[in-house]
Amino acid sequence: MREETKTITFAAIICITCSLLLSGTAAGLKSRQEANKAFDVKRNIVKAFGVSIGEMKRLEIEATFEKHVSEETADGLPLYTWTDDGAKRPSKYAFPISGKGLWSTLYGYLALNADLETIAGISFYKHGETPGLGAEIEKDWFLSQFAGKRLYANGKSTGFTITKPGSPLNDSTVDGISGATLTGKGVEALLRKDAEQYANYFNHIKGN
Repeated sequence: MREETKTITFAAIICITCSLLLSGTAAGLKSRQEANKAFDVKRNIVKAFGVSIGEMKRLEIEATFEKHVSEETADGLPLYTWTDDGAKRPSKYAFPISGKGLWSTLYGYLALNADLETIAGISFYKHGETPGLGAEIEKDWFLSQFAGKRLYANGKSTGFTITKPGSPLNDSTVDGISGATLTGKGVEALLRKDAEQYANYFNHIKGN
C-alpha cells in the first residue's frame, strides 16, 4: 500500500510540474504574440506615414514611432499624428482603414499630408486575399501609387477609384490588380467609407 501511495504521489508531482511548465510557456508565448502584434501596428503606421522601412530594424522602427507618432481620437475615432523634428504641430495624420475584399476583411492605415487632402502613404497589414492576386495589395508596387493622390477636395471625399490596369488615371485614381477586380473594388469601397467618416474632423482642423 505504501508503494502505491509513493507512486501516486510521484505521478501527481509530475502532473503538477508539467501543468505549471505548460502554463508558463503559454503565458510567455501569449506575451510575445501580443508584443509582436503591437509592433506590427507600429510598423504599418510608420509605413503609412511614408517612411521607407525596408532596411530598418525593429528597434529603429519602434524608436521612430515613439519619436514622431502620437495617438489621439477624432470625434471618437482613432487617429495618429506625425510631428517632424522640432515642430510643434503635426504634419501628417493617419487613420485605420478596413473593409471587405474578395475572401476576407482588409485592414490597414492611410495617412494624409499637411494639406489634409492628399495621401502621404497607405499600408495593409492583415487580409486573406489570394496570393499572387488580391494579396498584391500589400506590395510596394501597388501601395506606392497612392502617394500624392487626392482623397479630399473642397472638404469632401473625392470618391477615390481603383481602375482596371491600364485605364486612364486622374489625381484620385490608381491602377488595380490584374485578376483581382473584386479585391480592388473592396479597397475602393473602404477608402470611400473611411474617408467619409473622418471628413468632418479634417474640415474642423482646416477651419471649414
